[in-house]
Amino acid sequence: MARDFPALEQRVNERRLVYLDTAATALKPRAVIEAVTQVYARDCANVHRGLHQLSQRASAAYEAARAALAGFLGARSQEEVVFVRGATEALNLVAASWAMPRLGQGDRILVTALEHHANLVPWQIVARRTGAILDVAPIEPSGEVSLDVLASRLTDRTRLVAVSHASNVLGTVLPIREIARMAHARGALLVVDGAQAAAHVRIDVKDLDCDFYALSGHKVYGPSGIGVLWARAELLAEMEPYQVGGDMVADVAFEGASYRAPPHRFEAGTPNIEGAIGLGAAVRYLRGLDAAAREAHERDLLEYAVSTLEEIPGVQIVGSPATRIPLLSFTVEDIHPHDLATFLDGEGIAVRAGHHCAQPLLEQLGHSALTRVSFGIYNTHADVDALAEALRGARDFFSVF
Repeated sequence: MARDFPALEQRVNERRLVYLDTAATALKPRAVIEAVTQVYARDCANVHRGLHQLSQRASAAYEAARAALAGFLGARSQEEVVFVRGATEALNLVAASWAMPRLGQGDRILVTALEHHANLVPWQIVARRTGAILDVAPIEPSGEVSLDVLASRLTDRTRLVAVSHASNVLGTVLPIREIARMAHARGALLVVDGAQAAAHVRIDVKDLDCDFYALSGHKVYGPSGIGVLWARAELLAEMEPYQVGGDMVADVAFEGASYRAPPHRFEAGTPNIEGAIGLGAAVRYLRGLDAAAREAHERDLLEYAVSTLEEIPGVQIVGSPATRIPLLSFTVEDIHPHDLATFLDGEGIAVRAGHHCAQPLLEQLGHSALTRVSFGIYNTHADVDALAEALRGARDFFSVF
């Protein structure tokens, strides 16, 4: 599959590129690049408004992308799919349009200690503005979330549960079906941040039984600046617009305005047309692969990486969840993650180092920064071997200081 990704044809610092930063952004297959190029080269027009052929073609491709995302997510209809700038905007949309008008003094929002800032800060703002209380369920030493602990944090005043489908720091995959059952039993809705899971785990929102699901295009091999909020149709129907203007308006007078039905109600202004079409191409590409073979490949890569890194003196993998996406965070004795990432870049290896937009989690883990490697469908055992060799070289290099 690596041959489908032109970025891997380059050399970095005179070495073969080893790209291990898929959790930050995935490389793009030719199918996505060609889809975006097609928009600019042939169908460059605004959508839903023009009567000329370019606009008609762009509009058809844009709505076909929505249908592709509905299929990818297992939605009941494409009207449940809202195009946004990414998972961050999707979560902010839920916070502003569903939570803010409905929560009040003493209501509760439950999150876990695993959350990315994008699935934490919006709920902090909702709590501050409405008088609601933000509860945080701690994690186990393994990096997993205990369902018993989560259940103990649920009360009859819990209105919303917001969890990551998979952690961007530890890779932990949460049992969404069980969390949905627990939340609904208490009358709460479930918001799922699927930014990290969507590229690795087969998604069926009906089966998961969640109420909202957010994903980012650039993490599922699509373009940046585009993403999706999936929500139950009945919830979208009762939500007010997040932003106003442009194509989301049905009728306007000086005295007021009426709005189009969802999903267009939440897509103000000119949308990211090429991004949506590129994202549609990305999920078609993914769905065209053998899903079982893809999952087996990623499991094999993860297992090989764990066993290989555990053999390197001074390397300590952080967390050991039973189920995780192909992602590892670790430390190397006496080497700061930023220094290590810079050294690895010199070897042509792209990794991520820092707090990974999850500062509260890292504080709980006892770290200020970690090095993270994350794998995609284009990675191989050779990439893991290159990483291991470079890590041994880094230990030798930094030992002289």
